[in-house]
Amino acid sequence: MIKKEMIAMLLAGGQGSRLGVLTAKVAKPAVAFGGKYRIIDFPLSNCINSGVDTVGVLTQYRPLRLNTHIGIGIPWDLDRNVGGVTVLPPYEKSTSSEWYTGTANAIYQNLEYMETYNPEYVLILSGDHISKMDYKIMLNYHKANNADITIASMPVPVEEASRFGILITDSDNRVTEFEEKPINPRSNMASMGIYIFTWKVLKETLIKLKNQNECDFGNHVIPYCFENNKRIFAYEYNCYWKDVGTLNSYWEANMELVDIIPVFNLYEEFWKIYTRTDTLPPQYIGDKAHIERSIIGEGSEIYGKVYNSVIGTGVVIEEDAVIHDSIIMKNCVIGKNSALYKAIIAEDVVIGDNVEIGIGEDTPNVEFPKVYNSGIATIGENSIIPNGVKIGKNTAIFGITEEEDYVDGFLVSGGNIIKAGED
Repeated sequence: MIKKEMIAMLLAGGQGSRLGVLTAKVAKPAVAFGGKYRIIDFPLSNCINSGVDTVGVLTQYRPLRLNTHIGIGIPWDLDRNVGGVTVLPPYEKSTSSEWYTGTANAIYQNLEYMETYNPEYVLILSGDHISKMDYKIMLNYHKANNADITIASMPVPVEEASRFGILITDSDNRVTEFEEKPINPRSNMASMGIYIFTWKVLKETLIKLKNQNECDFGNHVIPYCFENNKRIFAYEYNCYWKDVGTLNSYWEANMELVDIIPVFNLYEEFWKIYTRTDTLPPQYIGDKAHIERSIIGEGSEIYGKVYNSVIGTGVVIEEDAVIHDSIIMKNCVIGKNSALYKAIIAEDVVIGDNVEIGIGEDTPNVEFPKVYNSGIATIGENSIIPNGVKIGKNTAIFGITEEEDYVDGFLVSGGNIIKAGED
């Protein structure tokens, strides 16, 4: 019989609607990050660096790019005969067929996969966190407390606590109360959505709650275990961790990579982040180019000026173009004499000559104020921006646009042009 001490279940099926047009055609964990990576590279790298060599990746929303990126797990040394990485989409059963309807329901539907490895412990992870977390240390903490469940947690600003599951603990860090996204939080110790379960407890709980509608860890599993006197402990994590589920947090996390002394360092030898990479030529910097405090991906050609930005692979920035505080993903072209300020440009976008992006008033987005905010202009993948137009702040563009789509050549702050639909 196969026996693994701990396996990981990585939840990577979410749509990520708070990332707006960046996730219109791709799952959130497959969104590019840091010039050459994708978000899912970070939990996968953490797993292999922590000695966890069996990972089930649960996919659902637009999984093609994610599946292609993961493949058989070679970049992360997860191409194993026993264990390794396995992509787990919803599947048709003999009696029923259903989508994953909640985080815990997704895990429940893969009980058979977990039973294959007869684990002692199961690590539950999210596919949209940026960190270098050593899960082995968390497992040792779990064992030392003889815990049924260990919840990774960290202090957050009190004003943000209502966005999280909040833990109240005793002097031994045993959880005495748990509140999922309380209106008036009584603590600022927040659940990070990372759990270690003793396998027996997880299996029994999931079977018990199998008929619960949209079964979720924060709303159902943790409260059920708490009511049944399970030993639940908080593991306080005080290193870098970022949930990049919003445009602003995604932009911030990328910008933190180019700080003079980055809080999150991609260049450390002892904890490498692995990814699938294409075979590309070196970057080329033109004789009139100017670059300050930026990441420039392989195969990119820079002829203009780049300041405090993250530039992906295969990007071309033409002469006299100026990029400030922006993220430009792979295979984009920025035309001559164009200027970008605090913009996020998704993959394979073509921006014409003499275009200005991220200018004007900081006006809230008319249709989606909770998504497009913080002054960021966002352009979805495969979009085309014609020559000479101007685009304001808190804007979203998705699709092949033409001059007549811009009133007097200007998309004012807070406006949207969405021309690419579902396919």
